Amino acid sequence: MKTNIRPQTVRLIKRILTPLADEGLIFVPELNDIIGNLKHVSEKGELLPAIMPKLIDQEQAATMLGVGLSNFKKLEREGAFSFKRKMVGTSVRYRNIDIINFIMVSE
Repeated sequence: MKTNIRPQTVRLIKRILTPLADEGLIFVPELNDIIGNLKHVSEKGELLPAIMPKLIDQEQAATMLGVGLSNFKKLEREGAFSFKRKMVGTSVRYRNIDIINFIMVSE
């Protein structure tokens, strides 16, 4: 079932909810999930798919983005991505959800 929500409505809801997040009445990640889903609904007519969060390595991240590993590392050094790396011991990892959100926003 397709749902129609105007982008103006999403912006209004974000303006209403942001002060609540600033006051700590709702959590910022919760606000981001709400706005992300509403934005996706306004653009695509459906909610974001439910995805199990997990940490992935650089090669998996590059594959998700459709670029080679060396190109991924170069782009990361240049600051091309909004998502940040997570260090697990000495291993570099990324949250798959952060990469998916980056892809969804970059469309």
